[in-house]
Amino acid sequence: MSTPAKEEAAAPGKRDELADSLAELFTNVSLMVRGELQGTNSQLELLEKMNRRVAEEYNSYGDVASGLRVFVEQLNEKNQGFEEYTSQIDAIDQQVSEFEAVVSMLDKHVSLLEKKVKSAYHVAPTQ
Repeated sequence: MSTPAKEEAAAPGKRDELADSLAELFTNVSLMVRGELQGTNSQLELLEKMNRRVAEEYNSYGDVASGLRVFVEQLNEKNQGFEEYTSQIDAIDQQVSEFEAVVSMLDKHVSLLEKKVKSAYHVAPTQ
């Protein structure tokens, strides 16, 4: 059996071993937590960089959209300037259509007159 003196002598050794083990455990746990935090920090830094890059990309899209808006406004202004001319072209087109109808009608009358003249010319010499 062990005597109390032996137990007291062994107890400080056990306590040193226990203290060393606990210190090592705390060190390892703190290293693990630090590693996890560093990993999380790295992921957050990467996410921040990606967000900045996307924000820059969208800013350039905004610039393009703004330029397109100005271009469309300019085209609308030019289009309004051409509306007068398009209405004149439509009026001329209508007049040309009416003129073609009159020319077609005159052509038919000229053809009838031509037939009558030919008919009268052919009939007259035979008499």
